[in-house]
Amino acid sequence: MILGVTGGLGCGKSSAAAFFEKRGFSRLDSDAIVRERALTDPGVCAALRARYGDGVFSAGGAVDRSALASRVFVDDTERLFLESITHPIVFAAWREALTSGPGLNWVIETPLLFEKDLENWFDFTVCVACSSVQQFVRLEQRGLSRELARQRISKQLPLARKIELADFVLWNDGSLEFLETEVNCLADALAQAAPPQPPRGASY
Repeated sequence: MILGVTGGLGCGKSSAAAFFEKRGFSRLDSDAIVRERALTDPGVCAALRARYGDGVFSAGGAVDRSALASRVFVDDTERLFLESITHPIVFAAWREALTSGPGLNWVIETPLLFEKDLENWFDFTVCVACSSVQQFVRLEQRGLSRELARQRISKQLPLARKIELADFVLWNDGSLEFLETEVNCLADALAQAAPPQPPRGASY
């Protein structure tokens, strides 16, 4: 079984995925793949340097993610450029992992699941959602200003639409303990479901 977990920025995707992992699912974090594999890939770094010069690199030569974000989240052309060079690496990492563990249950954190029409990769989609008040509180606690938070949220599909599209919704306005209870209930229900067909996803 392959679950795609999505949701709004700051809604708790990673927390939910961690609870699924606790239940025995193998976990893939797409943002971590971008950080650790895509943004360290020589071809990606060369493309970024050619487009932006040294302005998006630290003194040590690593990609400065804050500097890069300040460019791509204010300009859709730049954001789409970044996605065009990083997403193929993410999808390759997914394929590699899923091929190596075909009999495992997987949970994949996928922020742009619906924005990029990735539903066919998954047997079920799960949206983690919360109120906008709670969302901004959490993002501010992470050190993201309200202005930057609004800017980044605006680049994603509205949360209400993600809720409509998802197979399951986890409402995360309360404690982590409550979220874990929700995850456990869903995991129990899925375990009782008929074995799903192989993922239909594909030529990414």
